[in-house]
Amino acid sequence: MTDSSSSSVFYRSRKSYPVAVRGEGVYLYDAGGRRYLDGSSGALVANIGHGRAEVADALARQARALPFVHGSQFTSPVLEEYAARLVSFLGLPGFRFWAVSGGSEANESAIKLARQYHVERGEPGRYKVITRLPSYHGASLGALAASGMGARRAIYAPLMNEAAWPKLPRPDPRLSGEADAERLRAVLEEAGPETVAAFMAEPVVGASDAALAPNAGYHARIAEICREYGILFIADEVMSGMGRCGSPLAVRLGGDVTPDLVVLGKGLAAGYAPLAGLAASAEVYGTVMNGSGAFKHGFTYAGHPVSVAAGLAVLDIVEREGLTERARVQGERLLTGLRELKERHPLVLDARGHGLLLGLVLGDPATGEAFGTPGIAERVARAAWERGLITYPGTGAVDGTRGDHLLLGPPLSIADAEVDELLAALDGALGEAVG
Repeated sequence: MTDSSSSSVFYRSRKSYPVAVRGEGVYLYDAGGRRYLDGSSGALVANIGHGRAEVADALARQARALPFVHGSQFTSPVLEEYAARLVSFLGLPGFRFWAVSGGSEANESAIKLARQYHVERGEPGRYKVITRLPSYHGASLGALAASGMGARRAIYAPLMNEAAWPKLPRPDPRLSGEADAERLRAVLEEAGPETVAAFMAEPVVGASDAALAPNAGYHARIAEICREYGILFIADEVMSGMGRCGSPLAVRLGGDVTPDLVVLGKGLAAGYAPLAGLAASAEVYGTVMNGSGAFKHGFTYAGHPVSVAAGLAVLDIVEREGLTERARVQGERLLTGLRELKERHPLVLDARGHGLLLGLVLGDPATGEAFGTPGIAERVARAAWERGLITYPGTGAVDGTRGDHLLLGPPLSIADAEVDELLAALDGALGEAVG
């Protein structure tokens, strides 16, 4: 363990951290030789698993040939190839890819692009972005303002213009997808449709409400409503995209839907380098370029050749090894096991998700509701950690404070025996947490 009192590192919290030294497949190893099954792929990042030499070699080749160019001055062969390959993999013909370094940057880019699109169309009064409660779109101020995750937003609220971010209630599993989506109209009308630029949502919710997804038909109706009101539909697929949910894009799990902007991250380079971005429709791209002629936005490391080379190598592996289909198959196996755990552990109120983006909702078995005081998710996560299993706990899904849940998302390359190992460790952790 690290001694924070003698370190020069600014840690994320006061806890002691083990020193990770190696990764291989679904496992991480610390300096003491202890092995951990990475049941959350870090923060659902390590889609292809750890220690893939093929990706490391691609990084080295690109660094030797062309480590950096600035996006205002050059493009690069690797960026051109990757953008073409990526939009093909996603099934988004005619879309253009804007590459940045992380999901927060990518969502900031989408928000600003939606704003500029309407300005270029002669509607400068459109600036609001409707998002959902709960949701999480990133840690930077714009992305955080868009988020509906109370605990992460509270102390920064004075820095945000809350009126610019109207919120739609969380998906309601009791409603049909179409009826659920129709609730967007009321939020639009209250906000003033002529002031709204976009609606942004995670097709399968990640950190804020583990693996919650609306019923089939939701996203198709959302897209129709957005077109009717002249606003853009932004699908935040930072966590759910790139095959993790058993489809290249999770927004298409319930039907053939094409958003105007698709935001990507995490699994793009699968942790081997910082890479995220957005894919913009031909309509959005053309409107901006035929207007002022430039996207009035940028980052120093946007389109970084070494990061893009990592993304290209990861995409090669995803396609060659059929990891999108593997996520679907292994996700079914893991979800079946999670539902069996639900039957044995009454504090598990629900087990849900798509592909290998799965979640457990935890709460009071006597009432079937969230505990009045959060903390059970952290206790389960700690007990799992002691058994060598890494999970992703969270709270606040119900009202910003209450609502414990556990997010699971191992690498898409996980094998049957490793799924079983994950379930066994989680079984023990759930039992210990209420002991």
